[in-house]
Amino acid sequence: MAIVSSAIASDDSFVSSINPKVLKLKKEKLTRFHVYWHDVVGGSNPTSVPVLRGLDNVTLFGLINMFDNPLTVGPDPKSRLVGRSQGLYASTAQHEIGLLMAMNFAFTYGKYNGSSITILGRNPILHNVREMPVVGGTGRFRFARGHALAKTQYFNATTLDAVVEYDIYVLHYY
Repeated sequence: MAIVSSAIASDDSFVSSINPKVLKLKKEKLTRFHVYWHDVVGGSNPTSVPVLRGLDNVTLFGLINMFDNPLTVGPDPKSRLVGRSQGLYASTAQHEIGLLMAMNFAFTYGKYNGSSITILGRNPILHNVREMPVVGGTGRFRFARGHALAKTQYFNATTLDAVVEYDIYVLHYY
C-alpha cells in the first residue's frame, strides 16, 4: 500500500501554474458596494420563507429560511433595485441570536449586471455591526475576496421583516 500512496502523492500532473493573463485578468481593484437588503417574512408576498422551523425558544435554534431578497440603493423598498440576494440563513447559536448566512448578491443593474458576490459567515444579528467574509464571486467578481459589514436599519418583531444596510468591500480583477 505504501508504494501506491507514494506514487499517487508524487504525481502532480493534474496541477500547473498559470499566468493570470491567460484568463484575461488585468489588475486587481477594491470596490465598495452600499446596498439595502429587504427581508420580507410576513404578508402575502414574502421574499424569505422558513424551510425548517426552529425550536420554540429565544434564539429559534435550528430555523432555516430560504430567501430571494431585493437589493436596493436606499432603505425604502421602492428605491432603485440593483439586484437580488439569494440564499439561506440558519439559526446556529443556542445562547444568542446568531445566523449562518450563505448568500449570493446577484446584481441586475449597471456594469455589474450578471455578476455576483458570495458571502458566507456568522451573523450575530443583535450586534450593531456584523462582519462577514466575501468568499468569491462570478462575472466581474471572479477570484473575489473581501468583507461585508451589515447593520440592521429596520426590524418588525411581529412580522420578522427587516431592512439591513450592507457595506461590501471586494477585491477583484477587472
